[in-house]
Amino acid sequence: MIQKGFVAIRPPKVRGKLGCWTWALDKFNEENRNIIITGKPGAYAVKKRTFVDKKNIILKDGKQQYVSINETNSKSIIDFSTNDGTNALKEVLNSNAFSNPKNVEMIKYLLGLVPGDDYIVLDFFSGSATTAQAIFELNAEDDGSRRFIMVQIPEPCEEGSDAALAGYKNICEIGEKRISESGQIVKEKSGNNKDYGFRVLRLDDSNMNDIYYSADRYSQGMIAAMESNIKSDRTDLDLFFGCVLDWGLPLSLPYISEEISGMKVHTYNDGDLIACFDENVPEEVVRDIAKRQPLRAVFRDSSFSNSPAKINVGEIFKLLAPDTTVKVI
Repeated sequence: MIQKGFVAIRPPKVRGKLGCWTWALDKFNEENRNIIITGKPGAYAVKKRTFVDKKNIILKDGKQQYVSINETNSKSIIDFSTNDGTNALKEVLNSNAFSNPKNVEMIKYLLGLVPGDDYIVLDFFSGSATTAQAIFELNAEDDGSRRFIMVQIPEPCEEGSDAALAGYKNICEIGEKRISESGQIVKEKSGNNKDYGFRVLRLDDSNMNDIYYSADRYSQGMIAAMESNIKSDRTDLDLFFGCVLDWGLPLSLPYISEEISGMKVHTYNDGDLIACFDENVPEEVVRDIAKRQPLRAVFRDSSFSNSPAKINVGEIFKLLAPDTTVKVI
């Protein structure tokens, strides 16, 4: 019941239909000191007050940068329609694969409030990856160099849902597709040569088998299973990026793969790390890698037919690349 002297303010209409408030009543009551209501009966506007902490805005040279926000240009979340977010996603994927996605223009507006144009944005609940598309578009508009990290649990798509009918198994697949398609669309529209590529990584446990047991748990039958300490379902790239993480290298650096004498060789950031995980790697390939003098080189134990071959690798690197750190997994 509305108390005497108070007026009910209805949500704004969206596409001719009554919308809904973003905040529930409890949330509104907690934050009402930060709410600004303007207008007149029948045309009220509800906005959240904007605060700027000047102490936290620092330039790269260490000097403070003060930012003033023009109140006439400030916007509220109600200025951005969820329907527009849905339409933007449909334009990219040609399907309603994700319900109530964030509005691309809203994310661009929020990113525009951050000083500079070269920073990393982390979206910890990325959903359909609206943030990635917003960054692509914003970089194309102001020639920025913003990057993103999208994090999302691979939540399965419900059977019979639009996403499932479109062929998506989980939310991550929707985000991957959107990043790929939106990047291509922005590249074609802008005509610039920016990098719209991205790298997909999944969180998993160690690449190594658990081979450490107490003495009373070992048995003769376990010996065959310990022939390789690497899990059987792991690929070269699993091992390679496991090494990248072990050495604390950024996951976004350039990577190439090539064949040398029939062996697949992986190179990270032009020599920060070179690895070959094939079996029975010939000496000529080891020498080729050593001549490039990488900072780090990695092989797997089965890359060598016997112990003398493994010892020989160390001698080759001592001769051709004495400063290279060599590791065998």
